[in-house]
Amino acid sequence: MGFKSCVFIGVSVDGFIARLDGDLQWLISRGEATGEYGYDDFIADIDTIVMGRGTYEAGLGFGEENWPYTGLNVAVLSTGLETDDPRITIYRSLDEVVEGLNARGVKSAYIDGGQVIRSFLRAGLIDEMTISAVPVLIGTGIPLFGPLEADISLRHLSTRTLKAGMVQTKYAVERG
Repeated sequence: MGFKSCVFIGVSVDGFIARLDGDLQWLISRGEATGEYGYDDFIADIDTIVMGRGTYEAGLGFGEENWPYTGLNVAVLSTGLETDDPRITIYRSLDEVVEGLNARGVKSAYIDGGQVIRSFLRAGLIDEMTISAVPVLIGTGIPLFGPLEADISLRHLSTRTLKAGMVQTKYAVERG
């Protein structure tokens, strides 16, 4: 793989990235209270975002004028999405998206969305993960991680405490 794959995501302390219905209010409602949390520095080094259908459709909710991915190549990994949206490229498989990003000369990709993150992790395609734990328990929801065939070793790079009690930890994903 010729590009670096990075995750930057918020989770509840009990490990969920969204409620079962996809609701993120528990995360969004804390935005201003956390202050600067490093997203702008992170995204400055990214040229492509890879997401699933759910994350793409959530982005559409911001409206045309507030499209959150302006300036980035947007790759959507989905077996069923049909759209003529010129801002995105749809890939039907993990192999296809990796081949497509390599062909485009992508240097650094932001991997977003629970299913996509899990697919990249299982395939050994994530280089770094920045996980921000939000001080809330939501009890049930969509987990960031799921079943794995084998352990995935992580190397701690840094941890910092942000405003409002959010704790952000950055890991390198060990290969082999």
